[in-house]
Amino acid sequence: MRSLFQRLSKTWQTPATSLKMISFALVGLGNTVIDFGVFTLAYEFMKLPLIASNVAAWLVAVSGSYVANTMITFRTESGRVLRRRDYLTFVASGILGVVATTTTLVVLSLYLNVMVAKLVSILSGFIVNFTMSNFVVFPTRTQKLK
Repeated sequence: MRSLFQRLSKTWQTPATSLKMISFALVGLGNTVIDFGVFTLAYEFMKLPLIASNVAAWLVAVSGSYVANTMITFRTESGRVLRRRDYLTFVASGILGVVATTTTLVVLSLYLNVMVAKLVSILSGFIVNFTMSNFVVFPTRTQKLK
């Protein structure tokens, strides 16, 4: 387990990973606007429950995120080719992200305004989603060989 942690820590500190994180964050900004907009529409205007609103927002944003990250952030690893298998893996790994954001949202909404809690929950989702995308969905050739 220690070896795995050391490898992950070393990978997170490389310039290539830093550039991917920046690109992932920029793509994520666009998806955050979509996510937040759909969430607001569902929660404030359609009066859907908190969790249903959050999951609906995620479902709308995840497809755009997959396309953008395939074409931009992980273009080398994906060859800029959209694949059903990669999409399904991206969505499946994104479930961890939506669990992280929803958990954060629900817990923080007990102490903060719901919209503030939503913004904070997006950060927890970023960490989980980048990790899964970088190491599971779009691993580098050297990561695939290990």
